[in-house]
Amino acid sequence: MTAEYSAHHLQVLEGLEAVRKRPGMYIGSNGSPGLMHCLWEVIDNAVDEAVAGNGDKIDVILHDDGSVEVHDRGRGIPVDIEPRTGLSGVEVVFTKLHAGGKFGGGSYAASGGLHGVGASVVNALSERLDVEVDRGGKVYAMSFHRGEPGIFTDTGEKRPDAPFRPFEDKSELRVVGKAPRGVTGTRIRYWADRQIFTKDAAFQLKELETRARQTAFLVPGLEILVRDDRARPAQPPQAEGVLTGLVDEIPREISYRYEGGISEFVDYLATDAPVTDNWRIQGEGTFKETVPVLQADGHMIATEVERVCAVDIALRWGTGYDTTVRSFVNIIATPKGGTHQQGFEQELLKVLRSQVEQNSRRLKVGNDKLEKDDVLAGLTAVLTVNVPEPQFEGQTKEVLGTPAVRQIVAQVLRKDLGERFSSTKRDDKNQASQLLDKIVSEMKARVSARAHKETQRRKNALESSTLPTKLVDCRTNDVDRSELFIVEGDSALGTAKNARNSEFQALLPIRGKILNVQKASVSDMLSNTECASIIQVIGAGSGRTFDIDAARYGKVILMSDADVDGAHIRTLLLTLFFRYMRPLIEDGRVFAAVPPLHRIIIMNPGSKPNETVYTYSEQEMHALLTKLRKAGKRWHEPIQRYKGLGEMDAEQLANTTMDRSGRLLRRVRMEDAEAAGRVFELLMGNEVAPRREFIIDSSGRLSREAIDA
Repeated sequence: MTAEYSAHHLQVLEGLEAVRKRPGMYIGSNGSPGLMHCLWEVIDNAVDEAVAGNGDKIDVILHDDGSVEVHDRGRGIPVDIEPRTGLSGVEVVFTKLHAGGKFGGGSYAASGGLHGVGASVVNALSERLDVEVDRGGKVYAMSFHRGEPGIFTDTGEKRPDAPFRPFEDKSELRVVGKAPRGVTGTRIRYWADRQIFTKDAAFQLKELETRARQTAFLVPGLEILVRDDRARPAQPPQAEGVLTGLVDEIPREISYRYEGGISEFVDYLATDAPVTDNWRIQGEGTFKETVPVLQADGHMIATEVERVCAVDIALRWGTGYDTTVRSFVNIIATPKGGTHQQGFEQELLKVLRSQVEQNSRRLKVGNDKLEKDDVLAGLTAVLTVNVPEPQFEGQTKEVLGTPAVRQIVAQVLRKDLGERFSSTKRDDKNQASQLLDKIVSEMKARVSARAHKETQRRKNALESSTLPTKLVDCRTNDVDRSELFIVEGDSALGTAKNARNSEFQALLPIRGKILNVQKASVSDMLSNTECASIIQVIGAGSGRTFDIDAARYGKVILMSDADVDGAHIRTLLLTLFFRYMRPLIEDGRVFAAVPPLHRIIIMNPGSKPNETVYTYSEQEMHALLTKLRKAGKRWHEPIQRYKGLGEMDAEQLANTTMDRSGRLLRRVRMEDAEAAGRVFELLMGNEVAPRREFIIDSSGRLSREAIDA
């Protein structure tokens, strides 16, 4: 540090140097999210071509050497000379910031790439980038090393560390072959620069497939193929009792293509039973804005232009309470919303408030008013707008900032919903009535929950204690230490009472198989004795009002028999937790106990006491017996095979299943809520045909020996 500060201390970063010096400004981070953002920039350029009507297929290939390739069938990047720079169009696109065909030049009506920095940023942050363009019957090629054009001297496979010679006097766009007549497109393959990105940064296949599927929904008729050629690590053996059909077995190549557009997208996202049909709302509006327009002489002049904003919405309400709203601008996802989503949610609340007020006598709403959460409960919606040159907050384009879009979305929504609610058609009237009943019941549940919470605060613990009599509670008040065992059957309860540590382990018995809440309504679930008891004992509420901080136990452990019926009971319990107490699963506080299947007593010679060993699967038992046989040891016959928890005595149950020092627990995890929701709907929902297909398709993975007959 020095006190001197003058002009020679200032640095001017030229061209792509600024990108390499401050990559976070352009891609957000230098970890996996930034790596994926670079890929989105390349894919979005290909999608913009498809949206403009050029090409109907995009290939995305993850190569084993760490590179990624994107191939589109668009018009191909221009290969002629750009007059102001004297460079080919390909070199301009990949080496000049804020250069491209999306600044109002007429090549694209509405596009996702707006700032002209996507391709050049990816190039600057790549150790090597190769581009090939099919255009005019020829194949043109150019290579770059950390943003600098030149030639790699490859021997065999392409490698980023191959000898590189930069162009010295003049760059060259090489012709490397002939393209079939009428074939156009662009192939981009690049190797991310490990000087920029962290060592653990990697392309996320699941995220890539989600984005590809989403884009295919948004551009009807566009096919996006994702292929993963990377070597896969060896899979660890599956734990006993895990259904392999539910393990994430992603195919190495998958293709997405949908013709139904965002209506089909909403059907895919929604997992609950419908209250309304899938409503499709479309319209457009105009607005004026003053923007700098590039003139022929190269000067920018502020000009007032008229814009057309097209709005397309698909939405439906279901019986659940989760809200899924996806918003997009020119096919680009805006996960943090923006003016379009604000206009949608505000107008939705305004219209439905008006309808509830008009029907207040029938709905018996009193003086209570709807809030946004009441209206959004159970809503699945996809909102898309197409705007020429939209204003985003930052290069990552997560928030739309164009102010006029809010009012246009509101106008389109107001007009369509007004017509639906005033329609005289029987089907429209029935759906409108069911929707109003649902949102009013949500409002009443919210008001009731708030009143109940206030009442609970005013009461002391003894006055409000109405816990079920069958609960065998623990003594500690420390929530983090406490454990609630949900035990199958009264016979197991008796043994568990003697096996537990009463200081911090509580027991709640359930009889038989509880209600399948995936099929049942909320009222049916609450009127079911076993479901209501579980919710009451945990003490944190259910559904939208669930408050994890109010939960009375640090761990909830499902303890059922190690047979098919026990697995079914465990699945029914998990369905209850997923649907109505999901934060417990998300916080990692739900576990499944793993009781042993066999008890083997190894006989030791002489006065040495016999040794007791427990095994948890048939494979583990046979492996142990083989080991004992080789060691010349004997064991008591017959080997005890536990059919249920009730067959164990208290000491055995404590040592194997309940004592913290020796037990085995399986934590219930949920990394992807959407995928989990689809699995629960598939296995436990109302639709029988998809479940039957799943069982038939997965039957080959099931071992007959694993079935407890």
